[in-house]
Amino acid sequence: MLQIQENISLKPYNSFGIDVKASYFAEIFSEAGLKSLFEDEVTKSQKLLVIGGGSNVLFTKDYEGLVIKISIKGIESIADGEQILVTAGAGEVWNDFVNYCVEHNFAGVENLSLIPGTVGASPIQNIGAYGIELKDVFESCAAFEIKTGQIKTFNFNECHFGYRESIFKGELKGQYIITSVTFRLSTQPAINTSYGAIETELQRRGIEKPTIADVSAAVSHIRVSKLPDPSTIGNAGSFFKNPVIDKHEFAEVVAKHPDVVHYPTADHKIKLAAGWLIEQCGWKGKIVGQTGTWKNQALVLVNHGNATGTEVFDFSEQIIDSVKSSFGVTLEREVNIL
Repeated sequence: MLQIQENISLKPYNSFGIDVKASYFAEIFSEAGLKSLFEDEVTKSQKLLVIGGGSNVLFTKDYEGLVIKISIKGIESIADGEQILVTAGAGEVWNDFVNYCVEHNFAGVENLSLIPGTVGASPIQNIGAYGIELKDVFESCAAFEIKTGQIKTFNFNECHFGYRESIFKGELKGQYIITSVTFRLSTQPAINTSYGAIETELQRRGIEKPTIADVSAAVSHIRVSKLPDPSTIGNAGSFFKNPVIDKHEFAEVVAKHPDVVHYPTADHKIKLAAGWLIEQCGWKGKIVGQTGTWKNQALVLVNHGNATGTEVFDFSEQIIDSVKSSFGVTLEREVNIL
């Protein structure tokens, strides 16, 4: 039964653990529940915020409106030759979905192990890690259109994927709520161990011919060694995007900093490692009041106890200014600021 609650703390619903309140709050478990919610008079009169795991948001104040938590569950699969179409509810925890695929030998998402958040957020952000992006395995998604109350299916081309971008963050922002995502995976794995420290970790384990389970375990180990657990210390994973610059800009950076960590992109630009830039500016492991950067990864901002969202935001401003001053590069936040 649909229940809209009032004056609810959002501390349990954001991975930073910021203690703010929402005027109204509703948790949705089905597409039918979503339709009922938008027929309610409260919904019609409030501004809206849709969340999944709350792992990509920083609250700087109370939310004066309705927060909708999507908790639609369920995973189904249909074989299509050597490929398999796997559909997951938007409320499935992303890593639970990855584990399901690995256990069933559905290859394609193993490099995305332990990314925080839910399935529904994955196409919005075009999440990525260790040489793989969501768009590489995306087939389609179903989304509730707020204006009409209808369910629309978006195919790959309609999503306009970019680096941590999609149409849902751009021209269609705030118009749709994703209810499920379908992935095109494979029963014939094409193992990808070329990015980051995966190969080193597999060698350390004595694995020469890795399975997707081996890759998932290696990625999980690497992430745990670098990133804090949100259940013990508040954080939203990578706080900043890796900046992408053109070759002319890169020439200026590398002339002054020959050891800058960088990677070529498919569109002939250069991606810089934001964590490296931040670390070079002396921010790694730094604590200011109740916030700071994580001791093992400068890209991650953390809540050391009772930090406010404003404290975290102001700290991130200092980092942006510092990197701009040292490298001439402007960092962009990956986390949504509210």
